[in-house]
Amino acid sequence: MHRRFLSALLSRYCRLVLCTGAIALWPLTAQAQAARFGVIRTRDNAQQWTEITGRLRQANLDYCLVDWTTANTPNSLERENVGVLLLPNVETIDSTQAALLQVWLEAGGRAVVTGPTGSLSPPAVQTQLRSLLGSYWGFPLPTPTPLRAASSARISGVAPTTTARGGAIIPTGADSEAIAVWQTDGEPPAVVANDRATFLGWRWGSDQTSNTSLDTAWLRAALNRYSSLAPHQTSSGRRCDGTVASERPSSAADFTPTPATQPNRPATPSQPSRQPVQPLPAETLVADEATDDALDSILDRDRPARPAPTPQPSGQPIPAARVRALQEQLEQWIGRYESAVLLGQVSNGGAELSLAQAIAEVENRRQGQRRSPNLRPVNDIAAEARQGLNRFLTLTQQRAFGEAWQEWLQARNLLWENYPTSTPLRYPETRAMWLDRGTIVRTRSESELARIFDRLEDAGVNTVFFETVNASYTIYPSQVAPEQNPFTVGWDPLAAAVKLAHERDMELHAWVWVFAAANQRHNQIVRQPRTYLGPVLSRHPDWVGTDRQGNPFQSNSRKAFFDPAHPEVRAYLLALIDEIATNYDVDGIQLDYIRYPFQDPSVNQVYGFGVASRSQFRRLTGVDPVSINPGDRLWTRWTQFRIQQVDGFVASVSELLDREHPEVLLSAAVFPLPPSERLARLQQNWESWTEAGYLDLVVPMTYADNTENLQRLTEPLFSRSLENSTLFLPGIRLLGLPTTAALDQMQYLRDSSAGGYALFAAENLSLNLQTILSRTQGEQQGQLPLAHRQPFEAAAGRYDLLQREWAIALSNEQLVMDAATLRAWGQQAAAVDAALRLLAEQPSVTNLNRARSLLRSFRLSFPGWLRQHGAQRPYQVEAWFNRLASLEKLLQYGEQQVL
Repeated sequence: MHRRFLSALLSRYCRLVLCTGAIALWPLTAQAQAARFGVIRTRDNAQQWTEITGRLRQANLDYCLVDWTTANTPNSLERENVGVLLLPNVETIDSTQAALLQVWLEAGGRAVVTGPTGSLSPPAVQTQLRSLLGSYWGFPLPTPTPLRAASSARISGVAPTTTARGGAIIPTGADSEAIAVWQTDGEPPAVVANDRATFLGWRWGSDQTSNTSLDTAWLRAALNRYSSLAPHQTSSGRRCDGTVASERPSSAADFTPTPATQPNRPATPSQPSRQPVQPLPAETLVADEATDDALDSILDRDRPARPAPTPQPSGQPIPAARVRALQEQLEQWIGRYESAVLLGQVSNGGAELSLAQAIAEVENRRQGQRRSPNLRPVNDIAAEARQGLNRFLTLTQQRAFGEAWQEWLQARNLLWENYPTSTPLRYPETRAMWLDRGTIVRTRSESELARIFDRLEDAGVNTVFFETVNASYTIYPSQVAPEQNPFTVGWDPLAAAVKLAHERDMELHAWVWVFAAANQRHNQIVRQPRTYLGPVLSRHPDWVGTDRQGNPFQSNSRKAFFDPAHPEVRAYLLALIDEIATNYDVDGIQLDYIRYPFQDPSVNQVYGFGVASRSQFRRLTGVDPVSINPGDRLWTRWTQFRIQQVDGFVASVSELLDREHPEVLLSAAVFPLPPSERLARLQQNWESWTEAGYLDLVVPMTYADNTENLQRLTEPLFSRSLENSTLFLPGIRLLGLPTTAALDQMQYLRDSSAGGYALFAAENLSLNLQTILSRTQGEQQGQLPLAHRQPFEAAAGRYDLLQREWAIALSNEQLVMDAATLRAWGQQAAAVDAALRLLAEQPSVTNLNRARSLLRSFRLSFPGWLRQHGAQRPYQVEAWFNRLASLEKLLQYGEQQVL
């Protein structure tokens, strides 16, 4: 996905140097200014320190060493007259160091950062660094790649194109510009600069990644850009404060952080866990690009996603509305953190009493028969974060805004740096992962593909969406489709995937591109002309849907689409799906690109004018749709006509599977846009598919860079989800998402009415996230009921966890009810528990109706019972209420699937 993303991003946002071709940057100067050049040495670059200092001597630069532990205030850097800081491959930066860097940069300091700087920092710090530096390390490139500088960046001492092993640097600021690019697919940026920072996209100073001439030339150019630091006699390695520092290779022990500045690394589990399965080595990779419908949501939509909260300038007044928003945001973070901790406790026997026993204990305490047991102390981290929130509110009332903002940041960072990462979670849910074509074709054999499935199993994934048809190429040898993907000719990845998944107690769903028939990016990879219509449309050009001028390729996504109204198109696609379901033991079919291309009717960018569509609409209305414009009398009817074509095809697929393959589930990857916008822009009416019962699973592509945006995207979906039996699996995009942010989004979905989640994509599953998921959910593979296959068992299991959480809350005297209310609540809770257990053991319509009736009554009374607790812990009560709703959803789903 990353190369595809950057290629489109570079072509659309032509502010980068190779687009404009005329950015005057980095002229070399001859004389130095008085400012000094500081180099930061930490445990992250200790192993490369000999090579780093060798490069500095080769550059003939006068430098001094900066130690984070001594340069602990911005004034210290100013006092030591440091004008430019080099951060060579400093992967771990804590919140205190980031705050120091921010103040120093805002005061006029400049920075040169290299390699994966900041990539192992806490999520909040990563967000802060992206804003400060204007770019960030996006992803490593699989092989050494030529680097090409812009003509305006006059770099001396290095060839115009030099090969290095590096990574893509992703610009984030409006003034950030790519000064060099990697000469590979999409030409991702290799060097990005703005007025206060330059980011070099390789591990500077390492012989394993680059050479001396490349490193010294780019460093000299960066320094001349900011401070005109000219060559001097090389220093003897003094620190910037004047003390002597040895130039010997430093060991990691020399830079062990103090407890206050420990990097955010996963805690060691108390029990031995399996070692994570290693990803495929880079040598097995081939040039390819992962594909997904998510890119279109970025490039084809003009409305940007709401950004993450930006840092509050220190000392500036915080408006009252902003204070309320920050308060709510921090309360939500505290709530999700507490929810994750509590779920971990009850998943591992943390509730020493059952709910009935806990209620009895409360009654005994009130009668003075027993003292309050001390089962669990209140979580210290959450309590400390709440204290920070209270101090934030107090300080804002006192108009001490700078101190208030620091209190808020410290409370937020405390939660994120201590997020639970080692406690197993026994929560019955669907844990899906898209296995993209790019990852598949790199494997080249069943044995190599098995290593991918080992990683997914290790991470606790129980459902795989396996990319089976992409841009009209099948991943398998087909008798229906004219061509197999050329990178998989000679073997059958789909057959291997089904076998590998089932051996690991995982489901395998065939992920199928439906109406997207050709992809210009893929044409480049398979060495076809740019305008090639793909293996199907090239044989049947009358099957294509075009824009009003007859152009087949959508300008932003660079894809060509089938005409959904063409009867031969529909017959071909149905035959292809039937072939997959007949010849392979797949557990499901997932429809992707089940829509028209993105359009903008406001600027007359409209698609769908295929031969069959025009003919059929002309017969219906007497008017050729090419002559209709937005606002015309027939425009609404033309939009509705296209919606009906997609609706009709989904109905046909559902009927085919129900008739011929009843055990095969049908899902669709859909956009979470508001219905009116979605119908106008891509004619995807997935609500009607769920209402009609065509789909078993809906997988909305709710890709967000933070949990707040995920909540904004999913809340409208959850509010409507109880109206039908379709199970919702919201999507989480892993590309560029910090590990803790991914965990936080998963926890939010567990606290909702979702059936589980779907991660996009296997290509972006980092070893760090895999390691954490292995500890938290990997051990339970095959042991928990699968929500979309065993919904009644999953409902009973989820409710059991809820009761354990309530028991802990009661034992810790967090739930306060009068005696009569407590007794009624306990009786109804026990009745629901018995009904759900009976339904799981003996599924029947009678047992279902009884369980549903008791559950619904209990859920409706729940907010009233916990009104007092809800005033103190609103997130917790809301999460419990949502999880009760998820049980109702599972019963609805089970009625269709099981009964």
